[in-house]
Amino acid sequence: MRERGLSLAVAESITGGDVCARLVDIPGASEVVRGGVVAYSNAVKAHLLGVDAGELERDGAVTKSVAVAMAHGVKSALGPATAGADFGLATTGVAGPDPDPATGEPAGLVFLAVSGPNEKVWTKELQLDGDRSEVRHASVLEALRFLEHALDLPHSE
Repeated sequence: MRERGLSLAVAESITGGDVCARLVDIPGASEVVRGGVVAYSNAVKAHLLGVDAGELERDGAVTKSVAVAMAHGVKSALGPATAGADFGLATTGVAGPDPDPATGEPAGLVFLAVSGPNEKVWTKELQLDGDRSEVRHASVLEALRFLEHALDLPHSE
């Protein structure tokens, strides 16, 4: 992304800031990463990222459309005042070990979204296995791989 002059903003729920942490471990990340929002509560998703509060109330936070709204919202919120970031990456899901008490969604259900220029959006739904820590860790790795795929970037480990 740095070679292409692209910028990224990250909105994280299930991953709790771990995606941003992995990204800023890379030397030169400040040239690409605008910042991140850990939007663990629905109030933060609605008020800071612009996710529809009615949708959150009705359908819960673990949906494809919430992930998309989070990606759009963070891209807009953390970019320069007039332009936004080039890309927004969002994660939302149920870490477990139990299903979501509000919606009954199973542990390990994860939605990822990348918002790009011209309202281009990539989404991915995952059903991950493992305990809470394993689901969260796998969500981080999947989000980074998904970002690489969406941007058609070379794979790195």
